[in-house]
Amino acid sequence: MMVTALLAEEVSALTNFLQYTFLGLQKGAVYATIALALVIIFRVSGILNFAQGEMATFSTFITWAIWGDGRVPIWAALALSLVVSFALGASIERLVIRPVSKKAAGNPLPIVIATIGLYLAFSALAPAIWGTDAKRFPTLFGEGSLSLAGASISYQTLGTLAVLAVVVGLLFVLFQKTKIGLAMRGVASNAESASLVGVSVGSVLMLGWALSSAMGCMAGALTANVGLNGALMIAPLIYAFAAATLGGFDSPAGAVVGGLIVGLVAEYSADYLAEVPFTTITFIGEQLRIFPAFLLILVVLLVRPQGLFGKPQVTRV
Repeated sequence: MMVTALLAEEVSALTNFLQYTFLGLQKGAVYATIALALVIIFRVSGILNFAQGEMATFSTFITWAIWGDGRVPIWAALALSLVVSFALGASIERLVIRPVSKKAAGNPLPIVIATIGLYLAFSALAPAIWGTDAKRFPTLFGEGSLSLAGASISYQTLGTLAVLAVVVGLLFVLFQKTKIGLAMRGVASNAESASLVGVSVGSVLMLGWALSSAMGCMAGALTANVGLNGALMIAPLIYAFAAATLGGFDSPAGAVVGGLIVGLVAEYSADYLAEVPFTTITFIGEQLRIFPAFLLILVVLLVRPQGLFGKPQVTRV
């Protein structure tokens, strides 16, 4: 009887571990998508876009408005919203970021302040247009699930991971197999030298903002099934910053790995460890779920500031 009880307890522990692993991977894939958007802008312009989360929330509201409570298929609505978001990101770079950048004369602080202004603008614009009430948003991949070793892995989790894989594949093809990607890598390496060989630096920067805006739209749609409101992407953006810090702000691969790690760490620390027998790690809980992300950022900045996959900056004395 004792052996049977121990085996049952071990099976239950494995099931719980797998369940939280699946949840962590789903959320981590969303964090990785947002982190990729942050990394793309940072690589081409050297700045952090603090408005990324609010831009993603605004794009998700656009998707919801086009969807119209089922009048338009959700994937068709998302496709249209991706196009709108792509244009929105390009417009922001052209009308806001570029003029500020020219006036800043190499000083990144005014551009960062501009992104904070964009954050405030979008956070006020969304409720002004669509109100403050939470909106119902459909699950992109349905409500079903599969069973694995007693744990349930939802179609949404599988679909979210598949979307991340497709995004990574498309970005790999873009950066490694196309002239546009070569131009983007050239601008990221040395914008002045790239311009001297005929690369339109302005067009590359605009494309970077457009791509990041579209990826934010996708991340928002993958998140909004829990309920769409103005605070949708606040916490995911913080996790995404942690992911990009962990992986390295100049490494798309690092953003993906960092996002998955952050998603798993958040789930394990906030929920799973509280259920493991013989442990007393119960102080994190739901209220402090975001604490591990802050701790991870601090540790990485102290130990390896360039991130796990980032390249250290070399300066001549």
